Amino acid sequence: MNKNVQSYIMPTYGERNIEFKEGKGSYLLSTDNKKYLDFGSGIAVNSLGHCHPVLVKALKKQASRLWHTSNLYYSTQQEEYAKILCQNSFAEKVFFTNSGAEAIETGLKVIRSFHHHHKNFDKKNIITFDGAFHGRTFAAMSAQQNKKYSEMFEPLLSGFVKIPFNDFEIIKKTIDENTSAVMLEPIQGEGGIIPASLKFLEKIRKICDEAGVLFFLDEVQCGFGRSGKLFSYEWANFEPDVLATAKGIASGFPLGACLSTNEACVGMIKGTHGSTYGGNPLAISIGREVIKIILGNGFLTEVDKMARYFWNKLKETEGNYDEIIEIRGAGLLLGIKVKSNNIEINKLLTKNGLLCVPASDNVIRLAPPLIVTEFEIDEAIQIIKKTLNEKND
Repeated sequence: MNKNVQSYIMPTYGERNIEFKEGKGSYLLSTDNKKYLDFGSGIAVNSLGHCHPVLVKALKKQASRLWHTSNLYYSTQQEEYAKILCQNSFAEKVFFTNSGAEAIETGLKVIRSFHHHHKNFDKKNIITFDGAFHGRTFAAMSAQQNKKYSEMFEPLLSGFVKIPFNDFEIIKKTIDENTSAVMLEPIQGEGGIIPASLKFLEKIRKICDEAGVLFFLDEVQCGFGRSGKLFSYEWANFEPDVLATAKGIASGFPLGACLSTNEACVGMIKGTHGSTYGGNPLAISIGREVIKIILGNGFLTEVDKMARYFWNKLKETEGNYDEIIEIRGAGLLLGIKVKSNNIEINKLLTKNGLLCVPASDNVIRLAPPLIVTEFEIDEAIQIIKKTLNEKND
């Protein structure tokens, strides 16, 4: 990339020096013909890798038929896809969006509408957690209360109470008559790849039931097979009331969804919410194929197998390098907490041909496509070792 060329794009992403011209499976090819192993997956988005042939075929087929009509009209495709989502989760209703941030916004409106419907007018506060990342809209920034993302955009919205993560005793002390919901990521992504304890999640479900509040899960990043289950909550013995998902849902095509029980979304009546593009024919055509593949025979079993293989390989590496403080995460959303600056190590990994994504708490995030193979994991491990050796030289 020619750095001297004037850019007409707002510089919110900083300097970007690599451009890709094509991708296939777990690999990307840059415009200067360098091959990269992609373990960032577009920030956990390309669940089936790049240019999966089934998805390419579906997109081409739909593109020649119909792109957009808006949600003013009925869609059999939407109904069929929503049915699949509901039949394979806790949900009974779905609202389609274009992104994770929009799915989060929908979930927040579900919560407010639920308590308004039941005339619980004082139940406005939503409990959130340290390290959370729910997006970059005003409501999401207000929920996570992270100065890194929101300092220059204050004042934020009221109605969110942030407490430490994975500490149930503090939740018990915090829930009161003004609490409307508890909102969390089963695996914190941006916050440093930190899984919630399964017992922690189950206890929250119980106390939510006792207090008459909703349990809202943000599975934008950790959902859609990333954990080895369709949704991460399935590893524990409970079900949420509301769930937001996106990223891997359409393997790179913009799509998101807010899932809900009938009871939780009772207040979401005609005119309370909408989306011009949400669930458009192109997005739904891709989403349907993605979920068919993920729910197909043995797919999630293989994801779990590769996740455990990758975890074991990383743990072996951890024992041989002082630079590594900890391996953490779950499924194919893993992190390496390092001693040195994670941004600099991430740059070295990129230079050596492995694409990763930094996360908070000095963590290097690893989120390979769900179709990753043992060979590709071994290749990634070799690049990680090479990079750490160079760092020590």
